[in-house]
Amino acid sequence: MIKYEVIIYWSEEDGAFIAEVPELPGCAAHGATQEEALGNAQGAIQLWIDTAKEFGDRVPEPKGRRLILA
Repeated sequence: MIKYEVIIYWSEEDGAFIAEVPELPGCAAHGATQEEALGNAQGAIQLWIDTAKEFGDRVPEPKGRRLILA
């Protein structure tokens, strides 16, 4: 199971729910519902990790706690 924090919010501009993964730069997904956005984010996380490994980039360990964003 992938345990990165996912932040989900409604985007009026996109007309969809956006799911962002702050610990993985550029990792985000969207969906018509919150559940769909979260499911798509899980796929995006796995793709992000697979791509990083393929190119020899570091994959950060999930912090396992709520991130503080300002």
